[in-house]
Amino acid sequence: MIELTGWEPLGISVDWAAIEGELGVPLPADYKELYEAFSGGVFSDSVYFLGRDEGVSFDFLTQWRVALSVDRDSKLGSVSAVDPYAIYAPGGKGLVEWASTEWADEYFWLIDAERSGEYPILARSHDGGAGDRYDMSTSEFLYRILADADFEPWGIAKYDLGTAFEPGSGGTFDLQPL
Repeated sequence: MIELTGWEPLGISVDWAAIEGELGVPLPADYKELYEAFSGGVFSDSVYFLGRDEGVSFDFLTQWRVALSVDRDSKLGSVSAVDPYAIYAPGGKGLVEWASTEWADEYFWLIDAERSGEYPILARSHDGGAGDRYDMSTSEFLYRILADADFEPWGIAKYDLGTAFEPGSGGTFDLQPL
């Protein structure tokens, strides 16, 4: 991803023990590398990557906390926003979002606290449905979205948007992940 985007890694220092302690599971090693190198922001003017952000727009933990709170809010009924799944709660099974697009596509890990170390990816489109499952790393999936024009239906390379990265805080974007 560094080579693809021409990005200079930030080398962010992260307290992974605190983040993973709150989640109750370790996160994928390659995601942690992406997080430390890029933080949160936008790839190709279209793919919103959740990492660390001084605001809330691209902040991984903030977005997860909000999604979990909404998913658990009994005033909203018993249907989850990610039906037929639920947002991951510590010790359980569910989805944790790590990216989305301007077209309202969402990219999650399917996490099961009892199967630590397994991080299948679930890609869902704006129209809902169960989505597509991929057994590949976070960085491979992100690379394929950005660089593989044949990665249907998720690839954006066919739109020739480039592969640049713009950080969330202090950058020129004031966008909200979906």
